[in-house]
Amino acid sequence: MAERPKVETNITQHTLWQALTGTPPPQALAPRPISCAVLDSRDVEAGSLFIAFSGARTDGHNFIRQALAGGAEVIICEERGLEHLHDTGALLVDCRQQEEGEEANAETGHFDPGRAVAYIVLDATAALQAAGRFQRLHRTHPDLRVIGVTGSVGKTSTKELTASVLAQRFSTHHNTGNLNSEQGLPLALLGLHTGHERTVLEMGMYDLGEIRLLCSLARPHIGLVTNVGPTHLERLGTIDRIAQAKTELVEALPSAQNGGVAVLNRDDARVRAMAAATDARPFFYGLTPEADLWADDIESLGMQGIRFRFRCRQENGRIHSQRLRVPLLGRHSVYTALGAAAAGIVSGLSWPEIVAGLQRAPGQLRLVVLPGINGSTVIDDTYNASPVSTVAALNLLNDLFIRRQIGADSAPAANCAEVGPRAAKRTPQSNNGQHREQKQLQQGIGGRRIAILGDMRELGTFTTEGHKQVGAHAAGITDLLVTVGALGRLIADEARKAGLPSQAVYEAGDYETAVQILKEMAQPQDLVLVKGSRAVGMERIVPEITQQPAAAAAKDPARRPVSDKGVGGGLPEG
Repeated sequence: MAERPKVETNITQHTLWQALTGTPPPQALAPRPISCAVLDSRDVEAGSLFIAFSGARTDGHNFIRQALAGGAEVIICEERGLEHLHDTGALLVDCRQQEEGEEANAETGHFDPGRAVAYIVLDATAALQAAGRFQRLHRTHPDLRVIGVTGSVGKTSTKELTASVLAQRFSTHHNTGNLNSEQGLPLALLGLHTGHERTVLEMGMYDLGEIRLLCSLARPHIGLVTNVGPTHLERLGTIDRIAQAKTELVEALPSAQNGGVAVLNRDDARVRAMAAATDARPFFYGLTPEADLWADDIESLGMQGIRFRFRCRQENGRIHSQRLRVPLLGRHSVYTALGAAAAGIVSGLSWPEIVAGLQRAPGQLRLVVLPGINGSTVIDDTYNASPVSTVAALNLLNDLFIRRQIGADSAPAANCAEVGPRAAKRTPQSNNGQHREQKQLQQGIGGRRIAILGDMRELGTFTTEGHKQVGAHAAGITDLLVTVGALGRLIADEARKAGLPSQAVYEAGDYETAVQILKEMAQPQDLVLVKGSRAVGMERIVPEITQQPAAAAAKDPARRPVSDKGVGGGLPEG
């Protein structure tokens, strides 16, 4: 995981003992609550659980002593952690035999309240998963309902908004940030307690079988799939295999007779086809009346969000219709609202509850607008990037700029261009006519549209074409384009070919160069989009080009608050 997760837990020493050893806890072991679970020794506090993982750049086992010194009361580590536990006073509990079918072996000693407990396991990830699974099955509300959310883009925003909707009636838990992996999701499960009635869990994947594993831990009743697109192609090879991986969520659901519901985006053909792969009841959302829930009359209100009309086919055959505004940026965000509303409908919420949840869009939605240097404004969407989400971000840049300059009601909202292998057959300029007309409209008006775009990773065979499509789209929208990274050059080259003047295109080898370019170029009224993968340091650009760099740097990229204008974002994540 890219982040340093720190999760407040509702697990106790007794629960962890049972989960990892498979035996009742000794009477002498106090059932003390574990305050939080961390993967980084710098985040340890009194009463913490520290899990030592071996990462690509560092090994958590080397920091066991620091974790204990910082107040950790429980350690989960593998065999190589033993050398770092020597002379620490921690009570060693060897679970390696238990994982092979034999009983765990606790070192002889006293369970002193001030003495840390260290569990030695064969595999730290498997041990964390065992703890999360135990908490989910044995330490939760008897009627807990689990909603799993996955998709190539939009899953984090949809998860956050779904939790907001369900919280209008139920005590609702959800995995914060992007704790959606084989390590992140079980960490999130440790936060469940017996008072939670619903939990909304984002499920990510890099390969086949990973979502199936997460479902075995979480046991979802409802599965929500946003879309299937060209992300993680580097590992999976084809979009059809990505669809196969996402289908694992609906395959894991209970039957319709047992309360299983698959909430599916009908506008995505691959997602629509998932209805045939599940025994759960399908519920479709989209932008056409063929769906169970659909939206029409969609209008972007710029910085004020979006306005649209919900239409829902009810059991009696009548159509419920309701018009509302939600504080999500960009026309494409209607899909986020539809997915969350659909989850509310199949969970039995009333329309007033659903609308209230949508209109209280949480600040954790990814995008935020910040005051920038030299009187500019910065749109920060630097968590991750894919061709689909980058095109959506560019469209939002264009929409916000035009509406700010010539009035919210006088400029049409930009439509999302098709992105993906099928779109490769189209000419690069085919989606740019409207944007070129809008460029002509704003001649003589102050300010410019500036995009700082970085590499998009894990696109596999679609890498070159995906970057070219973004470059062609950027040419029709931006006044200045700055690219970052080796792959960013593909964006720059295609933007020039599509008609963006060479003097308006800047190639930066790294984020520091991009920062320097913007500091020299930014002017009052400029609107600056920063979008790209953290792998090339895009998140480091924003603190350098905003008026309050310290505040921007302190923000967790996956949990940014709403802007000072009260608008949270809803861009699909990469």
